[in-house]
This record gives sequence, structure tokens and C-alpha cells, in this order.
Amino acid sequence: MRWDIFCQIVDNYGDAGICWRLARSLSSIHGQEVRIFCDDLPTLNLLASGVDPAIKARVELLPWEASYANARHPVKAPDVVIEAFGCDLPERYLAGLFIAAQKPIIINLEYLSAEPWIMEFHGKPSPQSHGIPKYFYFPGFQDEVGGLLLDPIPLAGELTSQNIPEDLKTVWSKLRPNAKRVSVFCYPGAPLKKWLEDLGTLDEKFDILLTHGHAELLELSLGKPISLPENLQLLSIPFVSQDEYDWVLSQCDFNIVRGEDSFIRAQLAGKPFIWHIYPQEDRAHEVKLAAFLDLYLENVSQELRLAIIAAMTWAMPSAWFNSFDAWNSHALTWRSDLLEKQHEGGLAARLMRFVG
Repeated sequence: MRWDIFCQIVDNYGDAGICWRLARSLSSIHGQEVRIFCDDLPTLNLLASGVDPAIKARVELLPWEASYANARHPVKAPDVVIEAFGCDLPERYLAGLFIAAQKPIIINLEYLSAEPWIMEFHGKPSPQSHGIPKYFYFPGFQDEVGGLLLDPIPLAGELTSQNIPEDLKTVWSKLRPNAKRVSVFCYPGAPLKKWLEDLGTLDEKFDILLTHGHAELLELSLGKPISLPENLQLLSIPFVSQDEYDWVLSQCDFNIVRGEDSFIRAQLAGKPFIWHIYPQEDRAHEVKLAAFLDLYLENVSQELRLAIIAAMTWAMPSAWFNSFDAWNSHALTWRSDLLEKQHEGGLAARLMRFVG
């Protein structure tokens, strides 16, 4: 089948990352023809760089405006059109679908959620005045919804620790023996400086790997160079591809992640993490975080439950770090359970069955 995916980037990374990961799964694993139309092609190309050229060659990465050619005669309509995260299809593209001999299915790909209500709405039709069939598709953790984007499933950390990506070799050469590695990828509103200062009060060494732009954000918030305790070492990593960032997560002991794609990758890394969920004015993000924690903490002790909730809500590390080893064990168990529950292939495989 032929697939067209439309992606308008909101926060520079997450939306593009999801669309690229879905496209590569559909093409490389399920043999589909896929085009992505994106309104920020440079960012999409950066995320897709570093992947096996044979995989990248199977997916067409195109600017948003390239979709306008779909209105020309004769129209070759795709079998499936994906509106990622509620973006509207270009009118000129839609005009081509109206006159196409065979109409596609339109999928409204929603944001990932663990909230129970999505089970009621997943897969339901969304009637349109133009008559082209359209459906709601909710990614999620439960069996009844759209699944998770798993591909590629990372190998165990010890199997990949020596395969340092070229762009990261300089940073990796500065890591200290016996220091715990913490990666940081969060939104500007996080209390990061205070969090790091508290981390420095612990009787441990920490190498802090700041993703692209985070060191500058810290300095801007302070108005001066960063000064932290001696047991903390700050290292900035360059902007890296999606596969290289997946590797970073697998090699760290603790990860702070944001958005949707890195949230799932942190879980697949099998390590403790903080999910800095995208803040919303109506505080809906707090409901989404609570729904995930209900699943994530279902079978843990009360002590560990309270520690993880504290960490996820930005309590200082000194308040919960004594539960780190127990959390690490739980993270490995959760990873195994996640892969078992999504054994059929996760989101891409479920989507194939849905449209088929």
C-alpha cells in the first residue's frame, strides 16, 4: 500500500520523530511505500540522518508544498493518509483526493495517552462532509488501542556500549569511571538548576549529558556561567540523529526526557527516567502523567511508588534517590512487560491491521 503522512512540527523534535519512526517501520518492516510531507524538512532530515541508507531510501521526505502536486491530473491517490496530531491536510492536496477514482482512508493519528477513555474512542469513525472515510487512531499501552512505536527495539546496553557513534566520541571520551550518567532533554520550564544542585549533594559522581541547547538555556536563566558541585560534570552533546539519541538513552543510568518519542525510548532503554510531559495551560498534562503512572506503578511497593511519583513531579533527587536501585530493577521488568504486551509489532503492526 501507499501511505502519505502529514507532519506539522510543534516542538521541533517530538512530532517529527514520531512521523519518521512510523514511516521507517511501515517501509522497512512492513514493505509499504511511504511519503512524509513536513513543514520543517531540515529538522526531519536531521532526525533521519545516521540511519542505514537502505532504510532511508525507502521513505520519501518531502516539503509540505510538494503535496500540492496531488491536485494535478491524473491523480494517483495513496491508500492511506495520516494526519499526524490533528494537522489539517492542505486544501490543494484534498482537492486531488476528491477527484481521485479510488478514495483513501484518512487516519487522524492522535497523541499517545495512557488514559482509559481512549479505549472508547480508538478506531471510531470521524464523519466528514467530503465523504472520505476518516478514523481516530489513539496510540497507547492497553491492548484495545493503537499500540506503541517500538522500532527499532534497542539491544541490551552492554551489547552496544562499544559502538560509540562518531558524533559522540569526543563527549564520551570525557566520561569519568564510576560516575553515573544522566541525560537531560526537558522543556525550559523545568527546575533544572535547582535539581542539579541538589543532585550534587549526594555522595555519588554524576556525568550530566545535556542535549543540544540545554547548557545555553541554563546559562541564560542564570545570567552567568554555570557553577555546580565538583561531583557533577556537565557535558553538552551535539544535535544527533534519532538513532544516536536512542543509543545515548541506552547508555545512561538515568534519563530526563520530554514529549512522546523519547518517552517511549526511555522505557525501552530499561532505565529510570523522568518524563517532562509537555505543559498545558489547563493542566491536562498532569492527568496524562497520572494515568501513565497508574500503569507504570501497578505492581510496585508503596515505598517505590512514592519515590517515583516524587521524581516524576520534580521533587529533588535527595528525596527519592535511595530508591534508585529498586527503580532500576522495576524499569527492566517494565521494559520486558512492554515488549511482551506489544509482541505483535506495536503501533505500526496494529495500524496495518486496522487499515487492512
